[in-house]
Amino acid sequence: MNTVVGLTGVTKEYPGPVAALRGVDLTVEEGELLGIVGPSGSGKSTLLHIIGTLDRPTAGSVHIAGHDVAALPDRRLSALRAQHVGFVFQAFHLVPGVSARDNVAEGLLYSGLSRAVRRRRAAEALERVGLADRLDHKPHQLSGGQKQRVAIARAVVGEPALLLADEPTGALDSASGEAVMKLLRDLNREGATIAVITHDTEIARDLPREVRIRDGQVVADVRNPSVDGHDPSTGMLAPSTDVRDGSGNHRSAAATGADQ
Repeated sequence: MNTVVGLTGVTKEYPGPVAALRGVDLTVEEGELLGIVGPSGSGKSTLLHIIGTLDRPTAGSVHIAGHDVAALPDRRLSALRAQHVGFVFQAFHLVPGVSARDNVAEGLLYSGLSRAVRRRRAAEALERVGLADRLDHKPHQLSGGQKQRVAIARAVVGEPALLLADEPTGALDSASGEAVMKLLRDLNREGATIAVITHDTEIARDLPREVRIRDGQVVADVRNPSVDGHDPSTGMLAPSTDVRDGSGNHRSAAATGADQ
């Protein structure tokens, strides 16, 4: 089993001083589906930026897909991010006036592939998320749920080692949100490693693993009872719940639509 994310003693401080993260340890293995959950101000957005290599820690070590982030200059770090990390954001970030296919092809812009190959792979990714009949639709012609599916296709078209979904249902109605979460679970079944960053405790509880963060620290790391065929002891596809509290002790705990 390969480790996709390895954080050890990660601290992030801002002038003030403000400690957004305090000694965070986190490991994510290949094939996992987990939620990182916490209230506003808990540090989960900062953690997203650190895991996604959008920011560097003040202290501690960060390894992404086997690479030591501290050892990489900015240019190589950007290459690592482009190759190994896919992002899905609440606000979609699609290019207005550009077709769904070309929006997804943007995810391969720095891959070195020809435009024709990028567009072909984009069409395949859109088919994978159920939008084979929307290839030429512009963002304004798509529903919110469909826009998020395009964003997910763009994130996975390059087959990254890790998909980071930041509040992926936050701008959607409940039915579209459920459909997006089902899509993420389906992609995980196909082998994608996915971390969902959310403030929604219900979404986190419906995932195989739930990492709770508060005041910049991991306060619990919960293996939920078998969810969608996942082994609760690993968070991988394949029953007792494993819970680690903030001090590292283990305890038992009791513990998922269609587009609009």
